[in-house]
Amino acid sequence: MNDNLPELRDIHIPLEVSPFPVAYGWWLVLCAVILLILMIQFALYLRRYSKSRYAIKLLQNIASGNAVYAAQQMSEILRRICVYKYKNATTLQGKEWIDFLNSHARKKLDRRTGELLTNAPYIPRDTDLYNEQDVERLRGFCKNWIGENL
Repeated sequence: MNDNLPELRDIHIPLEVSPFPVAYGWWLVLCAVILLILMIQFALYLRRYSKSRYAIKLLQNIASGNAVYAAQQMSEILRRICVYKYKNATTLQGKEWIDFLNSHARKKLDRRTGELLTNAPYIPRDTDLYNEQDVERLRGFCKNWIGENL
């Protein structure tokens, strides 16, 4: 019996398994998740930016030769944006419409340009009440308003 004792050895507990370094597969999964998140953020950014860019492109394509017709088209663009973003503002008219636009803009619409925007649907197109400067002020306001609200 004593002969077997020298052959017995102590039990050795193995070392703990370290979580690091992580295997290459997990690094690939982590990179894929980060890439997916970045792609989703970029797609959302493009979606937001493209609406604004499209509206500004429409705004720039409006000829300023006829002030009344240009104001009607700009008002239509602003209303289309309101259909998308501010559903309750689509029915506003007159001073309420101008007040709504001013409440959602840093730079306010002046009185003369506001009158052009309000009265454009009711003024004959061949009138000389408004000129190209009024249209350009309205275009500048619309561009700022679109940039702030879309």
